[in-house]
Amino acid sequence: GIRARETLQKGLEKAIQEKLQNTQGKDYADALDILIESGKEHGKELTMQELKDGTLELIFAAYATTASASTSLIMQLLKHPRVLEKLREELRSKGILHNGCICEGSLRLDNIHGLQYLDCVIKEVLRLFTPISGGYRTVLQTFELDGFQIPKGWSVMYSIRDTHDTAPVFKDVDVFDPDRFGQGRSEDKDGRFHYLPFGGGVRTCLGKHLAKLFLKALAIELASTSRFELATRTFPRITLVPVVHPVDGLKVKFFGLDSNQNEILTGTDSMLGATV
Repeated sequence: GIRARETLQKGLEKAIQEKLQNTQGKDYADALDILIESGKEHGKELTMQELKDGTLELIFAAYATTASASTSLIMQLLKHPRVLEKLREELRSKGILHNGCICEGSLRLDNIHGLQYLDCVIKEVLRLFTPISGGYRTVLQTFELDGFQIPKGWSVMYSIRDTHDTAPVFKDVDVFDPDRFGQGRSEDKDGRFHYLPFGGGVRTCLGKHLAKLFLKALAIELASTSRFELATRTFPRITLVPVVHPVDGLKVKFFGLDSNQNEILTGTDSMLGATV
């Protein structure tokens, strides 16, 4: 793992040096540009090591985790067509989906936040398939847990996945059941730290609201404008390291749908295949 990180950082350093040397003629700013400029805003340029560490963190936190959750979302919608249909029914009832099309101007932030069942679906995906397994914290003061003394200054790891698997508030923990988060049950409301896909405390994930919005937008797009099916005989095996993802990818066939929910075929009547 350390050797792999060193290899990544060598490649990143080369990219950063090229970026610093070629600053003319660009009409856009990418994530690395913004990271470089962020230090200058406070009167201090970031060191090369800080830039490499920050870039590596962006790749993991802003890409790998979102890709993991997006893939898990698609897989669960494939496995649970009733959930997908219930999601479509909610979109119709809220005036977002009409005659097979997303109504113009309907995808406003307030409308998306008002989709309660969609929120339950995203929460359940993140409960069962949290992209990362846990996080680290530094002990600020000595405390005791189950008869064991944990000294100040120690590093401790908390497990998100084990917490979700063992939390007493969740019934049938292995079952994909978005309704557990519905108003009638609200299983996540009992206690502060039973459900923590984005961590907890003052160091909770900064991008959690953006990540959930991204997943909701993806779910709306999938439910509204396409039909999709598994392109292999069986679902792939899931591995948990470094993030939750299917071994060799999740191969899916997507069909575009017109306003009458009819499939839009290509010139060769072939299906569009994709690996996510």
